[in-house]
Amino acid sequence: MNLAQGHVVWFSDESARRAFIHEHPEGKLVSPEIPLRMNLSVQENIAVIFQYRNNLKNEEAETKARSLLDLAGQTSCALKRDSDLTTEQRFVAKLIRSVILSPPLILIDRPSLLLPDTRYPGFLEHVLEIYKPMIREYQILEYEWNKPLYTLQ
Repeated sequence: MNLAQGHVVWFSDESARRAFIHEHPEGKLVSPEIPLRMNLSVQENIAVIFQYRNNLKNEEAETKARSLLDLAGQTSCALKRDSDLTTEQRFVAKLIRSVILSPPLILIDRPSLLLPDTRYPGFLEHVLEIYKPMIREYQILEYEWNKPLYTLQ
């Protein structure tokens, strides 16, 4: 999978990025602006979606949440709260929350802000490959000045 080939939408400015998001209401955002619930652990942040969307009991929802974290090797963060997470763990939690909603489109907004201390193009490829069977379509929303980072992978 090469992110620069078809999955990255490049923007020259903030207004173009915001307009794109507005034009895609079917998309679920994975964004720095959409936080995890601070009073819940990662596992609970994910499980609550299963509980409300699928009417699952707490134990079953948390088991499903833990298994989705395990796919990306992130089970160790299951009981951590947002303030104790690495940027990679936080990203995976946010991505899983979007994935389980089964939207027609997932919009990964500004990975440079979501994963500031990570070589994120390679990390994104890896994580998106793991959850690929559960994702219909995704787009990465990125500023043009970050293009060189996608060729360095």
